Amino acid sequence: AKDLLAKLPAILRRDVRVVAAPCIGRCEQAPAAVVGQHPVPHATVEAIAAKVEAKEITHVQQGFIDYLAYRAEGGYQLLRECIAGTRDVESVIKTMEDSGLRGLGGAGFPAGRKWRIVRNEAGPRLMAINIDEGEPGTFKDRFYLERDPHRFIEGALIAAWAVGIETIYVYLPDEYHGCRGMLEAELKRLRAGPPVQGMPEIILRRGAGAYICGEESAMIESIEGKRGMPRLRPPYVAQVGLFGRPTLEHNFETLHWVREIVEKGGAWFSSFGRNGRKGLRSFSVSGRVKHPGVKLAPAGITVQELIDEHCGGMAEGQTLYGYLPGGASGGILPASMNNIPLDFDTLQPYGCFIGSAAVIVLSERDTAVNAARNMMHFFQHESCGQCTPCRVGTAKTGALIAKAQWDLPMLADLSQVMRDASICGLGQAAPNPVDCVIKYFPHELG
Repeated sequence: AKDLLAKLPAILRRDVRVVAAPCIGRCEQAPAAVVGQHPVPHATVEAIAAKVEAKEITHVQQGFIDYLAYRAEGGYQLLRECIAGTRDVESVIKTMEDSGLRGLGGAGFPAGRKWRIVRNEAGPRLMAINIDEGEPGTFKDRFYLERDPHRFIEGALIAAWAVGIETIYVYLPDEYHGCRGMLEAELKRLRAGPPVQGMPEIILRRGAGAYICGEESAMIESIEGKRGMPRLRPPYVAQVGLFGRPTLEHNFETLHWVREIVEKGGAWFSSFGRNGRKGLRSFSVSGRVKHPGVKLAPAGITVQELIDEHCGGMAEGQTLYGYLPGGASGGILPASMNNIPLDFDTLQPYGCFIGSAAVIVLSERDTAVNAARNMMHFFQHESCGQCTPCRVGTAKTGALIAKAQWDLPMLADLSQVMRDASICGLGQAAPNPVDCVIKYFPHELG
């Protein structure tokens, strides 16, 4: 990417502006560029120049299962059964609880339990669906949305039926321009020929690329037209959420699984897994592997198994040095710890967590120190600034680790304060990469 930024200004026309972009959710296609709103995967100078000359600036999504194709494959039949009374609410919620499906956006709250909590709140109730993949290394939601949008829509409508939802808000990042256009068109087709009558209204809301809006209450603030800043809790979103109403908040992928789980049963989903874990996980794998991308694997798989069985091994001539098991905020582990099951609750004893299952693989060409500096720069930039521990803590930590010699006692104090006093998960998790470098990569610190 740095080479492209250096070379492009001299090659392109003078009226073409070249700027460094934040993460555009295409880490498996690096280096990636965007011409207008048109993504250029595995970008080269020649490919970018060709897009500019052709004035291809609008991304039109292609190659997905559209409304008619989805209906032809049995899509929305489950929703029809629910509305018709063939399936009752209690059995569907029980199936979701039995499956063990947890929120796949990072927090991991049990999905069925969340449905029951919101259903027990007084109406009217709303739903907010978070597709704002701001975590570096995360792109699984885009992967599924680009291919099978109606599977998640049906999942959302089933959840709305079970919980008693009146309106559904879908929060999309601005970077997913093609997905937004496709989703708008497919929702129009859905409304024109609805599979059932009386569907909840589905409203799209576009985010502006703020990482903080991945936090559920900050996303709700943004949907309401305010600056995306996390709320103090309690009350929780399930009680007082969007426009002050009880709100069922879900990650995109969580809803993607609803149809298949209800059709096949909770035991089907929980039958997968390794090392004592249950379920399936969609890992966004990027970095020094032969075949990066979204890898559907059993929960509890280790990073070594993930690399060997799903990614074709390490990239040519490179060996595993370390890995980030949960994106920017999930910490960094060395290659010697490549046998830890990747799932909720398995990484916490090591100062890490799986989050949205964004696995970034490092080789001997990388250093954990540089990775931590990169992550802290990101957190400093993305802090909303609302609370002092995060706003000042990320800036101070970034300045300290930019030095050749790290002030370890000061970093330890900052880490503790940020964890204890930050309002939301950004500030609480921001010290993870730095703490992991100190604990697992002391040889890099001299």
